[in-house]
Amino acid sequence: MATTADLKTCIAREFGTPAVVIDLDIVDRNIARVQGICDAAGVANRPHIKTHKIPALAKAQIAAGARGITCQKLGEAEVMAQAGIDDILVSYNLIGAARSGRLAALRKTLDLTVCADNPVTLAVYAEAASQAEALIGVAIECDTGRQRAGVETAREAIELARLVRDTAGLEFRGLLFYPTETSWPETQKFFDEVRLGLTALGLEAKLVSTGGSPNLVNVGKLSGATEHRAGTYIFNDRMQIKAGVATLADCALNVYSTVVSRAGPERGILDAGSKTLTSDTGGLDGHGLILEHPEARIKGFAEEHGFLDLAKCNARPAIGDVVRIVPNHVCVVVNMVDQLIAVRGGEIVDVYPVAARGKLV
Repeated sequence: MATTADLKTCIAREFGTPAVVIDLDIVDRNIARVQGICDAAGVANRPHIKTHKIPALAKAQIAAGARGITCQKLGEAEVMAQAGIDDILVSYNLIGAARSGRLAALRKTLDLTVCADNPVTLAVYAEAASQAEALIGVAIECDTGRQRAGVETAREAIELARLVRDTAGLEFRGLLFYPTETSWPETQKFFDEVRLGLTALGLEAKLVSTGGSPNLVNVGKLSGATEHRAGTYIFNDRMQIKAGVATLADCALNVYSTVVSRAGPERGILDAGSKTLTSDTGGLDGHGLILEHPEARIKGFAEEHGFLDLAKCNARPAIGDVVRIVPNHVCVVVNMVDQLIAVRGGEIVDVYPVAARGKLV
């Protein structure tokens, strides 16, 4: 097994820096752990691929027991479908993708499920179904405290389900939830009310999907849930550590970066700037944890410059040193790069193209 120093040298020589590296031994453990959580709770695992965007990793999750996958945009679903994955939920209002004709085109080849929280989205889905000459399955997205997408009342969810039932080309399939970490009791009340309304309409929510890696501690707490969607867990990051659902040992992705300047005793420059680590702090201090110098702070960015504050460091990095950074938010980092370098046992074993990166539609 190569040492960390050997691996750094190899990465720098073969790929240069910054480079984004994943440890497949940790990836495998993370996949197995979350599959075990879902199995123990009696719900299906439907991992969200927006974190890794790589068909080979999606297939590894399915091989471990996952029921299909979740995508956030239709472009991601297109990539995964082309790779042979045929059980896909897209957890987004796909108005742009439907109006462009891409939803209809994909539906001609794949029976996917899409989400909606308003009549406008349902109308464009109906048009897409007509173009595809096939039913489009719809789940109603419900908000129970996170205040992103989703209807805010059970009455709205019931009315949208009725509209799906009565609209040619659409098929009601269920409900989508992404509760906050503390709003599961409210989510249960919401769901119970919706379920009664659906029964009155002659409908059944065969899919009841909860979501989020931060909610892994809550999997199974919604009575009637059929599956859980989590994405970040496959790599983890500082946000998941803060949420209490991962440790540093669970973080499979590191950004390898070189110190390229030390213009002052208490400052330095990394070659990983906003184009690598992104400006998304995830509500944390600084922009990543440097494993070799945890007291250092990545205090800010230019596009290609990471500004280091070394005031609290006893041992400070030298120019030319390669360091490993655990990002604050791993999903946005993956979306910035074309490839992930895969290592196992300290050796480079593969290079994965990030096939679904940059899919805006």
